[in-house]
Amino acid sequence: EVQLVESGGGLVQAGGSLRLSCAASGFSFDRYSMGWFRQAPGKEREGVSVIDSYNNAYYNSAVEGRFTISIDKTKNMVYLQMNSLKPEDTAIYCCAADPLLWPHMVSGSTIADYWGQGTQVTVSS
Repeated sequence: EVQLVESGGGLVQAGGSLRLSCAASGFSFDRYSMGWFRQAPGKEREGVSVIDSYNNAYYNSAVEGRFTISIDKTKNMVYLQMNSLKPEDTAIYCCAADPLLWPHMVSGSTIADYWGQGTQVTVSS
């Protein structure tokens, strides 16, 4: 069974950092792109970042330069390093997997084959 389990969320002050982790099982990273979405209170879900099997990465312009996505194929782990956090980064962050996640996210779609349950990130002012 495919499973995506996020961890690492929490409460942090503006300007601080958090590292989100996503433990994946039941599929091969070689055939999937991995990414992160987020949904803030009162907002639509939006793509944050996606990475393919060759370590090419795409970032939402709102987080570009502050967030870094990475994967560890050996451990089936996906990470999102979040630096210089802002209150507007407050959201539930979910990891996702899909062979076509890159074009989906770039086009503004929130479609993905597999989803984690999410981890809460709260950035205080």
